[in-house]
Amino acid sequence: MKFIWPELLWFLLLVPLLVAAYVYVLRRKRREALRYPSLAMVRAGSPQRAWRRHVPPALFLLGLLGALLAAARPSALITLPSHQKVIILAIDVSLSMRATDVVPNRIAAAQAAAKSFIADVPGDVRIGIVSFAGTAALVQSPTSNKEDLIAAVDRLQLDRQTAIGSGIVMSLITLFPDHGIDLESMVLPYYRYGGRSAFNPPPKPPAKKPDKPFVAVEPGSNQNAAIILLTDGRRTTGPHPIDAARLAAERGIKVYTVGFGTPQGAQVSIEGYSIYMAFDEETLRAIAEFTRAEYFHASTGEQLRKIYESLSSKIILQREHTEITFLFAAVSSLLLLLSGGLSLLWFNRTF
Repeated sequence: MKFIWPELLWFLLLVPLLVAAYVYVLRRKRREALRYPSLAMVRAGSPQRAWRRHVPPALFLLGLLGALLAAARPSALITLPSHQKVIILAIDVSLSMRATDVVPNRIAAAQAAAKSFIADVPGDVRIGIVSFAGTAALVQSPTSNKEDLIAAVDRLQLDRQTAIGSGIVMSLITLFPDHGIDLESMVLPYYRYGGRSAFNPPPKPPAKKPDKPFVAVEPGSNQNAAIILLTDGRRTTGPHPIDAARLAAERGIKVYTVGFGTPQGAQVSIEGYSIYMAFDEETLRAIAEFTRAEYFHASTGEQLRKIYESLSSKIILQREHTEITFLFAAVSSLLLLLSGGLSLLWFNRTF
């Protein structure tokens, strides 16, 4: 347990002073009783009733202690439903996703895991789906309609190349449509010359002006949204994933990355050619670290399903310090009322 205003805890030193004052008053009354005995004092000091006179002061002391702790504004680490209401699933649909090193193949396993994740999230959480290959597209805008989400997952179509950065940027555009993020201005065009790739960018178009001034926030601080990025390859086109991760970090968005496939990669037949596919684990780790999220590796469909289950618990249910001042204040008030009530009932006075 932590306290938001810990400096107020110094007032707890009043508690032992009050105890000492109470003991002093009791001893003074005892001396007076011995000096001026009376029948009423004898009855009050009988064993059957002696304990009663200590109950109200004890309850009052506990109530005062609770009030002092409440004034310091205590907080505790509690598991609560997350504030995150929008989650973007960015799914790689490059041709390498048809590799069969994951049974029945990578894309089928990814679709099954995504649908399981969708089925498990609470109904008040909206999910959007972005697919990316050579380009990125919003397949399903954020919605809580699970039937629409599952249908969107089933509609995923494979395409050429892998633009991981475009997938992240499109997810951010979906989350922040008024931030003026322009994917086209970030895309790096590639041209083929004699079988070798060369970079020859055209003049950069002017970026869109944001609807309101943008102010960067602490990475990972946005509690209203998150991105889950699933890919089995390495970037072949589009903006660099780290540049895209920087945009996410500036907006406080966590990008959880999932590297899908065997560490050794796999051979995939594309238009009659056998091409070796491997994912860039180092970049995926960097994206997650940059945005204060986590990286996961899944080499089987079952592992991928468990990762999605783990992400569901991490994103939807989070342990965070929550202020519990109201609890201390309520208990304190109850003890003080009980103290006063018992004192009036037994002794016809408050103390």
